Amino acid sequence: MRRRTVSGDRRRRATHGGICPPPPRGRIGSAKPDNMTYKHTQTGWVTLAACVAVLVLFELLPTPPAARQFVWPILVLVVLLIASLMATLTVEVDDSLVRIKFGVGLIRKSFRLEEIASAQPVRNRWWWGWGIRLYPGGWLYNVSGLDAVELVMKNGKRFRIGTDEPQVLADFIQFRLTKVG
Repeated sequence: MRRRTVSGDRRRRATHGGICPPPPRGRIGSAKPDNMTYKHTQTGWVTLAACVAVLVLFELLPTPPAARQFVWPILVLVVLLIASLMATLTVEVDDSLVRIKFGVGLIRKSFRLEEIASAQPVRNRWWWGWGIRLYPGGWLYNVSGLDAVELVMKNGKRFRIGTDEPQVLADFIQFRLTKVG
């Protein structure tokens, strides 16, 4: 049984101990095995930089030593919590689900392929921001950049999943939708 993982530019192919060449970038062909999966993690570098900046700014601000002793551990914990929950977005697609998880996985969501009508690459407005947001058409899940894949559900709801490889993700979901429907 073959298990394949598509992961951006870091494509890995494992087949009974051997290595298979990667498929053409941005294209999922019809000759792909049914058990192939997609997994990609995008890092929110701006979120991480902002967390580090908050800590550096606090260190540079003149504050009384007693206040620093009390506030510093709390600030570090809050920054670590934000970084661990929201610094990455992992998208996985298998034969039945599209799964997304932020950071360590406490914040996650899944979409059943049988409920998805279509998936297409889109570009978000910069003012829609990052994180989990309600945008004018539905829900947005994003950690970095403006590119995303919009999932249109059969019930009319829309969800956008931020990614730095929107065409690859959209093509893979569409490939999976042809196998489901």
